[in-house]
Amino acid sequence: MPANEIRKDYLLDRWVIIAPHRKKRPTDLVKKREEERRGTCPFCPGNEQMTPPATLVYLPTATGIKKEKDEGGRVHKGWLVRCFPNLYPAFSPPTGQIQGAGSKSEFTREEAVGYHEILVESPEHDEHPGVARIPQLIHVINASLDRVRDFSREPYVKFALIFRNHGREAGASLSHPHMQLAAIPMIPRAIQEELDALEKFWRESDKCIFCDILKKESNGPRFIWQNGNFITFAPWASVNPFEFWIFPKKHRPTPLDMTKEQTSDLAKILRVSLGGLNNLLNDPPYNFGFHIAPTQGTFEHYHWHIEVYPKIAVWAGFEKSTGMFINIVSPEDAAKNMRGIIQKENPT
Repeated sequence: MPANEIRKDYLLDRWVIIAPHRKKRPTDLVKKREEERRGTCPFCPGNEQMTPPATLVYLPTATGIKKEKDEGGRVHKGWLVRCFPNLYPAFSPPTGQIQGAGSKSEFTREEAVGYHEILVESPEHDEHPGVARIPQLIHVINASLDRVRDFSREPYVKFALIFRNHGREAGASLSHPHMQLAAIPMIPRAIQEELDALEKFWRESDKCIFCDILKKESNGPRFIWQNGNFITFAPWASVNPFEFWIFPKKHRPTPLDMTKEQTSDLAKILRVSLGGLNNLLNDPPYNFGFHIAPTQGTFEHYHWHIEVYPKIAVWAGFEKSTGMFINIVSPEDAAKNMRGIIQKENPT
């Protein structure tokens, strides 16, 4: 059995202990699926009045998609995707003049201005990305990017995040497939650290370090799957067991200018990768987030991507005290298991 290792992230000052001596078989990591408490689901069709009015709905027509919103007391039915404000938002649009940090106080604070919305991914209660139809996933991607574009027009929005919590242990309070969208007045530390490291490498080498990483990982032991425009791999210093990243092969700072072909390929690789995770670990809880460039400024050195974190391990005293993480499944083993199970996935 290989010795434990301490690995450094590709570009961040972050260290992970890869501990194969603690390794278990994938089946040992499967948790019993929690029984869903059936009741009235506010995200299901027919219950639209249980949520705030929609800021965006995709409606099917004979010629394509019609984009509408609920206004004037009208609530649209027959939708494919539906977005609306979170009932319990972390960020809200300003109600008056925006107040900055108080200069006379020893404690710094700002108003939590921005947006926090729910994007219901399907009218079908169980159509999660790992089992979803590709056309439906395309609608989900397009709708989320539509809202990011809208958020980005506001001068007080510095960063927009697309993220997903799947399963109660990962923070999802409702099981109906949905993502969350947040537009916030600052650049998060995790993104800023990536921006700084990528910019430093760009200045010194006149190229993107992630582009170099993709070339190496596409032919290495951590490769999982790819199509014409995207690649999935387990990162070298994975923090979470079975963590994987999805990268566009073409260097772009943001997904906002994707072509139809690229959007379709993103939907396919999401379906295949999350479907593989679903089948391998019996639909485990997970989180994912889009890492994209900030909404204001020029960030040509940034390479946008998606990071998927299965919620399998528990961070305890060591992790919380040190900021270091112990991963009991090496990314090489995780990728090997994912590659094996993913052959059963049909991306069409």
